[in-house]
Amino acid sequence: MLRIRELIKEKGITAAALSELTGIFPAQLSRIINGANTTTEQLNRIAKALNVYIVELFEQPEVISKIICPHCKREIKIEVK
Repeated sequence: MLRIRELIKEKGITAAALSELTGIFPAQLSRIINGANTTTEQLNRIAKALNVYIVELFEQPEVISKIICPHCKREIKIEVK
């Protein structure tokens, strides 16, 4: 799932402004924001306009912060630095 709506809100711009920055028609951009298929070219243009890496347009999977030892069944906490 894409995070474009979240990113434009964070950046304080509107979808209309993003449309102008990317050259993507507003209706097409709206479909992309709502999950329609798109091209890597369009994603690159959106990422560039938002000043983010293209991977930041996608939701990231949750990071596992603990696991259970298969031998002793104790919880092992993992810190991400």
